[in-house]
Amino acid sequence: VWEGEVMSTIKPVWIARDYARCSGCRRCEIVCSLSHEGRIWPEASRVRVFMLVPGVEIPHLCAQCHDYPCIEACPAGALSVNKETEAVVVDKEKCTACGLCIDACPGKVPYLHPGENYAVICDLCEGKPKCVEACTQGKWNALQTIEKDESHTYRLYARTPEEITKELAVQLYGEKGKEVM
Repeated sequence: VWEGEVMSTIKPVWIARDYARCSGCRRCEIVCSLSHEGRIWPEASRVRVFMLVPGVEIPHLCAQCHDYPCIEACPAGALSVNKETEAVVVDKEKCTACGLCIDACPGKVPYLHPGENYAVICDLCEGKPKCVEACTQGKWNALQTIEKDESHTYRLYARTPEEITKELAVQLYGEKGKEVM
């Protein structure tokens, strides 16, 4: 710590996902939109639950890739990394809604806000993700906060809802799962 600096008590976290445990209740979307938008508005939530196959619910959110391809792709400099949480932060004023961050993301996680022109990405709620609190309070534990391990490549989790659904459908339904996709 440099002289005069205050040591942060926030440790970088990551949201672990156990897709098979997701009930599809969408409490994560509700609490996220309440926290960020001041109202229940799942379309503006930073975590979105997709149901592409009945019975297969996929919470989809930023994987916090170690190389942040979305930030590299942004020509306006609207995306940055929070030094304490290591989450991607969107500067609404700078964002031009060009969509290049969406194209660069291997999971196609960012999307354009439904009411304003800027990219929406999970900011980890200052290191205490509200979606995880809601999920663990309900005892589903599909989303859990873990301390970020710099030796782990989180980009492996940056996949589209279609890719995740296909894999989980086969896990749940065996060969029949391939047929539904």
